[in-house]
Amino acid sequence: MNQFKYMAGVAIAAMAISSCEDGVLDVGNSLTSNNDRLNVTSGVCLATTRTIVADSVLALTSNCYLGRVVDPETKSNAEVKSEFSTQFHVLEGFSLPAEENIVDTTSDGRASAVSCDLILYLSSPFNVEDTTASMKMQVQEMLTPVEQGKTYYTNFDLQKEGMIRQDGINRSKVFTYYNLTDGYEQRTSTDYLENVRITLNDPYTDKQGKTYNNYGTYLMHQYYDHPEFYRNSYTFAHNICPGFFFHITDGFGFYTKIAYMGLRVFYNENRTDSTVHTSFVLAGTSEVKQTNLITNDAKAMQDLAAEQDYTYLKTPAGLFTEVTLPVEDIKNGHEKDSLLSAHIVFQRQNYNSEDSRKLGIPSTLLMVQKDSLTSFFENLKVPDSKTSYMTAFASAYNAYSFSNISNLINVLWQKSGEADPNWTAKHPDWNKVVLVPVTYTTASSSSTVPIRVEHDMSLTSTRLVGGANHPIEVGVIYAKFE
Repeated sequence: MNQFKYMAGVAIAAMAISSCEDGVLDVGNSLTSNNDRLNVTSGVCLATTRTIVADSVLALTSNCYLGRVVDPETKSNAEVKSEFSTQFHVLEGFSLPAEENIVDTTSDGRASAVSCDLILYLSSPFNVEDTTASMKMQVQEMLTPVEQGKTYYTNFDLQKEGMIRQDGINRSKVFTYYNLTDGYEQRTSTDYLENVRITLNDPYTDKQGKTYNNYGTYLMHQYYDHPEFYRNSYTFAHNICPGFFFHITDGFGFYTKIAYMGLRVFYNENRTDSTVHTSFVLAGTSEVKQTNLITNDAKAMQDLAAEQDYTYLKTPAGLFTEVTLPVEDIKNGHEKDSLLSAHIVFQRQNYNSEDSRKLGIPSTLLMVQKDSLTSFFENLKVPDSKTSYMTAFASAYNAYSFSNISNLINVLWQKSGEADPNWTAKHPDWNKVVLVPVTYTTASSSSTVPIRVEHDMSLTSTRLVGGANHPIEVGVIYAKFE
């Protein structure tokens, strides 16, 4: 008999009839012969949890967020702010019409852009009641680009690092989530997206001291003088446009994902039989380097982390839940048994508030070893169901359930039993995992297998039953042949 396949089947059967009491499950008699009777037992061990402050997380994200809100769960009404920077993607084979075909010209006879702007398309507003809240944003030109191949975290401040051009573009923009400057017909079209436009039509002076009538004209002249700078996104960022930094300077109540952003240049072109008003667009996408700068109130986060009756999950870059797994309790006395299942559930504790501005619930959690938390994201790993797991929030049960982490328990037990008797003392976090809210992408819409996992940068928060005063049960099932 293939014992591996057989015991896997027994595990499924055992989990279906297992209880939360120590005992023996009479599975072996009915499924095996007397010669290879399988003895299946179950038990419960206790894990402990606490809240840890994230401080900052890897700013490797496919989505940029912008906004500032008050966190209603904090006693001090602490603010949460998200700002971002982006470069712009140049498609392979990018080209413009011959310069002599551009209708409008500057005083020296060179091609001239009609206008230029930055546009941010918005999605997923934090709160529909605040969609007309007035906000103020500053848009600044970067002096040097964020470099490919380097690791940036959400506490990386471009201004403090001297990466903002002090004499470059520095535009202030007052806006709301609902762009009421767009006409009714435009806003009611089926493909309309809320947006914020920042015009770049003032005279622009480049780093060499040359002045252009607007930023779009500067971009066009750079193309005609140095087409090699448009060869790819890297050469464009390092020679023409290092990118822009978008940050909130006033207002509360706005927080949104940036669905799409573009640097747009409009111009008139002479064609064979007509003059055409057209444009080119360079997009800020995940193909180029982007960063998120997250600001949380450190004192407020520490106060929440100190609470003993539950733990927190809070994004962006806010709070995680640390779990100390009872590995030794699970394995002691069962060293020769097979651990078929280890099941743990984290029950959500509802936040009783009628405030419509309360934060959303994290939709997906990653369980990862604490010692591997940083490397998991930096090395672009995905859950392997051995040392890391992922689960979705089950609204029907108001909980997050990890149905079987037995592989992880076995891995941790093997590590603790290494030749060095002081191994666990040297690795104090050996039996600890962290619950982290994440987002993920799959290879296709029909696939459920993640190919990319990132920190959740949206605005979410929840409390979990746990903390120092409330240990969490881990239901275990063992098996051995007699």
